[in-house]
Amino acid sequence: MSLSLISAVCCLVLLGAYLLFGKMLSRFFSLDDSHPTPACSQNDGIDFVPAEKNLLLGQHFSAIAAASPIVGPILAGIWFGWLPALLWIIFGSIFIGAVHDFASLVGSLRHGARSIAEIVKEHIGPNAYRFFLIYIWISLVYVITAFTDLTSASFVESQFGGGVATSSVIYLFIGLAMGVSLTRLKMPLWLATLIYVPLVGVTIWFGQSIPLTMPSWGGIRPQMMWNIFILLYCFAASVLPMWILLQPRGYLGGFFLYGSLAAGLIGLFLSGSRVQYPAFLGFSTEKGMTLFPMLFVTIACGACSGFHGLVSSGTTSKQVHKETDARLIGYGGMLLEALVGVIALATLMLLAPGDALLGESPDRIYANGLSRFVATMGINPDFARSFALLAFATFIYDTLDVSTRLGRYVFQELTGWKGWKGSVASTVLTLAAPAYCVSLTVTDVRGNIVPAWKTFWTIFGTSNQLLAALTLLGLTVWLKKEKKPGWVTAFPMVFMMTMALWSLGRTIAPWAGRLVSGSFQWEFIPIIAIVLVVLSSLLIIESVKTLRRIPLTAIQKT
Repeated sequence: MSLSLISAVCCLVLLGAYLLFGKMLSRFFSLDDSHPTPACSQNDGIDFVPAEKNLLLGQHFSAIAAASPIVGPILAGIWFGWLPALLWIIFGSIFIGAVHDFASLVGSLRHGARSIAEIVKEHIGPNAYRFFLIYIWISLVYVITAFTDLTSASFVESQFGGGVATSSVIYLFIGLAMGVSLTRLKMPLWLATLIYVPLVGVTIWFGQSIPLTMPSWGGIRPQMMWNIFILLYCFAASVLPMWILLQPRGYLGGFFLYGSLAAGLIGLFLSGSRVQYPAFLGFSTEKGMTLFPMLFVTIACGACSGFHGLVSSGTTSKQVHKETDARLIGYGGMLLEALVGVIALATLMLLAPGDALLGESPDRIYANGLSRFVATMGINPDFARSFALLAFATFIYDTLDVSTRLGRYVFQELTGWKGWKGSVASTVLTLAAPAYCVSLTVTDVRGNIVPAWKTFWTIFGTSNQLLAALTLLGLTVWLKKEKKPGWVTAFPMVFMMTMALWSLGRTIAPWAGRLVSGSFQWEFIPIIAIVLVVLSSLLIIESVKTLRRIPLTAIQKT
């Protein structure tokens, strides 16, 4: 089967969804540019800053995309075959993920750019608000933990890691320079784009010539040193004004995404590659993982992600210039991410069963596949691999700094800490948990060290999908109170809630069985899974109570 044909069909389906279903949702939420957005009415130059929609799309897209739409589809494809993964990416993103992102963004705009947690507080109650905030904070800790370790792992990779590390560090300084140029030097966006985007390309080429290696210090291995550096970057990105780093770095990161999308799609169409990997491998794997529910929590951001709702209502809603921009940014941004997932999955579909690359990490599979695609355009494969690996690291940067800032927001909401000292203290405490998690040394039955990101990936994906379900639950209650049809968010909510709770149950069951048999052992992940189940159950109970209090006449009008 031709990869070109599959890619063309996917593009047409996603485009059709944006033009038709996205337009329907815009009418449903009554988007109106005559309503001033919070970015305009509350502009403070730090958190509330109006942004041109194309700039904001790049920043939002790069913040939500990260590594998950690359890692998740490849892992799920390896386990179950490419066809189930592809179907979930396409239809999950159209009818669940993009609806979630769009509704989260619009809901936040209609509530003064407040977070989803604050919307829950207003419409469900203070108890639900506290449960949700704690759940969000734990989920963000998982995001930061998994992606910090993924980034550091790419920096210590033997062949290209040092060069990618060099390019990544320079890239951050380019973002700072662009932020100063745009804001302090009043440089037009088009001119800054012409200057700084090519500089990023030079950085990719230059990085491989002077690979940066992190030395061991005091017995701390190089990857852990990189973890410390990345977490220090997260701290700086969280407390600095958005204009100096987050916005310009996110804008530049968007070009990585656009470049990867363009290179991948053009390469797919021109290469004439054919699918070699099996379409379907069965409903379960040799290691006991089942398609239901594991497919739907492994792919995560490639189809639906609760983290996107935090970005939409945490940072993006504070920058939307006009209400109608929400369709492009919220709904369109998720569909673009689905395309990233399709391309990532295509790099797996190239491989024949038994190929040695199947034993490599997902970023290596992705970089190898992308280099094969673009080789048909005359681009040097080594440059293409460097570009893909730096893009992979860049995607993670974009999520790490936004996640840390959101974690800071949540912690400040929980504690009431205000001002500069509150920002610093909340950021430090948010990063303390990931710092502890990445410092843990986990081994398998043979004594081999298991990367932290692999240890936390399943629970990360599950908590992320359950967060999406809980966000949709809060939005459903809001819509009911607004006397609007709740089915738009209710149907996606039920499906994601079922898959996520099912997955958490599978995580808890083996540990509970050992506990019942008398062989108690402290295990971090099952206990956290229990905490997440309890928090989500309490939130569901509070939501049901609220829905029962809504007058029947209001429900009948919907």
